[in-house]
Amino acid sequence: MASGSSPTRQVWLVLVLFAASGCAALIYEITWYQLLQLALGSTAISLGVLLASFMGGLCLGSYFLPRYADKRTHPLRVYAAIELGIGACGLLVLWLLPLMARIYFASEAAGLPSMLLRGLLAALCLLPPTILMGASLPAISRFVKASPRAASLWGWLYAGNTLGAVVGALTAAFVLLRLFDVGVASYAAVAINVIVALASWKLAQRAPMAESAPAAPAPANDTGEALWPVTLTIALSGMTALGAEVVWTRLLGMMFAGTVYAFAIILAVFLIGMAAGSFLVAFVLRIVRPRLALAVSQLLLAGAIAWAAYMISVVLPILPAIESLNGWKVAGGDLFRAGMALLPAALLWGASFPLAMAAAAGASSDPARPVGLIYAANTLGGIVGALLVSLVLIVSIGTRDTERALLVLAALSGVVLLLPEIRRMPVLAAGTAAALAGALVLAFLVPPQSAAVVAYGPDATDFAKDMTTLEVVEGMNSTVAITHRNDGITEISVAGHVEASDQIADMRLQRMVGHLPALLHPHPEKILGIGFGAGVSAGSFTRYPSVKSITVCEIEPVIPPTSAKHFATADNNIYHDPRFHVVYDDARHYIMTTKETYDIIASDPLDVWVKGTASIYTEDYFRAVKARLNPGGFFTLYVPLYQTDQTTIKSELATFFRVFPNGTVWANTQLEGQGYDLVLMGQNSPLKVDISAVQARLDRPDFAPVRVSLDQIGFESARDLYASFAAQQSDLAGWLKGAQINTDRNLRLMYLAGWTYNADLADPLYQEILGMRKRPTNIFTGSHDDLIVFYGILRMRAQDPGRAGGAAE
Repeated sequence: MASGSSPTRQVWLVLVLFAASGCAALIYEITWYQLLQLALGSTAISLGVLLASFMGGLCLGSYFLPRYADKRTHPLRVYAAIELGIGACGLLVLWLLPLMARIYFASEAAGLPSMLLRGLLAALCLLPPTILMGASLPAISRFVKASPRAASLWGWLYAGNTLGAVVGALTAAFVLLRLFDVGVASYAAVAINVIVALASWKLAQRAPMAESAPAAPAPANDTGEALWPVTLTIALSGMTALGAEVVWTRLLGMMFAGTVYAFAIILAVFLIGMAAGSFLVAFVLRIVRPRLALAVSQLLLAGAIAWAAYMISVVLPILPAIESLNGWKVAGGDLFRAGMALLPAALLWGASFPLAMAAAAGASSDPARPVGLIYAANTLGGIVGALLVSLVLIVSIGTRDTERALLVLAALSGVVLLLPEIRRMPVLAAGTAAALAGALVLAFLVPPQSAAVVAYGPDATDFAKDMTTLEVVEGMNSTVAITHRNDGITEISVAGHVEASDQIADMRLQRMVGHLPALLHPHPEKILGIGFGAGVSAGSFTRYPSVKSITVCEIEPVIPPTSAKHFATADNNIYHDPRFHVVYDDARHYIMTTKETYDIIASDPLDVWVKGTASIYTEDYFRAVKARLNPGGFFTLYVPLYQTDQTTIKSELATFFRVFPNGTVWANTQLEGQGYDLVLMGQNSPLKVDISAVQARLDRPDFAPVRVSLDQIGFESARDLYASFAAQQSDLAGWLKGAQINTDRNLRLMYLAGWTYNADLADPLYQEILGMRKRPTNIFTGSHDDLIVFYGILRMRAQDPGRAGGAAE
């Protein structure tokens, strides 16, 4: 430890500074992930590239700093320089990433070139600051000499840094990004870096370096033993930790409605457990044998992994859903549930790191070398585990067998360290064999994931008894379930939410997304669909004789072939139509990079509160969509009224009208005439709907399939279909004044929608919109008789919501 009048106080000050550094690091991580996903897409491959770049930098920094940083320089000054460097990089990422994204979007790269370019962009953005982040722990470790006491202090430092990361993760999600934007969040993190740097520099002046001294003796019974078993074990521990985090985040994300807050809570629980485990171990390091304790912790992890799997698949799904409109109450409930499942394993992973550092203490006269080696090995293992699980294991063997593999691997990593102990104490052999046998039994008992949770997420308890599971398929990006309800309705669910069904209300909405623009376009040939779902929206275009090509952009490859087996009748067998082809990519990434243009772009994505979906509701994205429309082209977008509130719907409409000022709002009122969801339709010029001309087109013999498709969803004529008109921009201008505009810079909609997804205001919101509608004489024209009937239907639906159809004709 550096000399000075109050060394204990100095170490506590360093602990506070290192905790603040961890807080800044997680703010950066969350904001950078948000920024880079906008540029690179939200597919598992893209996120894998991001993860490898981020954690790869940590690994490089922790390994190489001890080998190149001058030991004669005060460690707190080195640490101060590192913090200033991180802050400078934080500003550069914020300012330069939009420019780099534009270069990427202009490249027209596809396939392998695209993937390589994504990796290069991620590396250029993330490696410099993350290398510095990785270097911070080895740098600060030089403030403490290598000794048993030092190993305990290293554990305190790691625990403090992790606890700071908890604060950073929650602050970023629940405050900085919910109330402000990525700019404010980044500046806050930079400010923390600067404060930490200045405080470290000042503390260095008050705590001058101690004279060089040889390393203190290593902890008892660890002297002279090879370091590679410890390094291998901590690498395997990192592999199981990050691999399990990927699996459990996926499973719990479905249970917690998949909001941005759910993912922040799961991350926070993991970090809380790791911080607590490190703190606890730091207290007892001087009275335990680190290698033996590390081995035991890995064996115990097998049981903790089995516990988490059982809680997530069996116990949590039967607990009643938290249906409060108070976002803090929902977050608290999710935090408690995640803690029930994850804390035991997280505690043991948190304990593993300081135990490994203590086992490595004394291996070098420079304490930064063993600390850096352990940190690098743990991080490298984490990279391998996360990529292997997310890109290979879940897709090939499923989450259940992945959990089994991680459980057995944890037990085997403990055996690696026990082998030398067994040679000294053969009596341990029987215990080790029993532990391995127990791990295998626990692996066999790991339960499968709940099909009801895949289908209904937080509402699984309410609907599980009324459904039959037809198929569950785990894809690279999400899990898909096909279920058949007792009332005869077949549904396709993605990641815990029903995405589409053959229920009449859903069929009506899905076909409106296609028919509203296709009937107005004089000769639609080239169609782009966003999201496949049940294929109904895309399938509606197969009814039009002029359509030559239907492209669907779908992020999850297992959805189209799975859906096609169950919805071929409802979607007109679109999957096998020769005009159809699918692009497997993030929709935003495809729109931003393609040079193709379309007559109609029809978007029917997941609901907006699901993490990541709000990126295809931004002003920037809408402008890109507008640029991909051919002259006279249309863009339609599904927007839910259910599970949303006034602030959220205002943001969606105001953002849409910012780009499509001539846009219109159309309502699906199939459920007893009440508001349920909307279709927004935009185009470049003012909308003109000649009711008589559209009906004449609909009456043509070659449009007979279109008439059948409309009749199946309760629309008997063109007048009936276009009487679903709800409002135009001029009707809602006053109501939308001051609404939050959702942009790439803030993605505010993701936080607004995720905060109030439990709301039950669908019809009140619809009635509020309808109450502001004026007679749309600037839009609708036609024969005198057709207009009389049309306005009669429009008026009747406003006065008698129960009359959803056009029977009054």
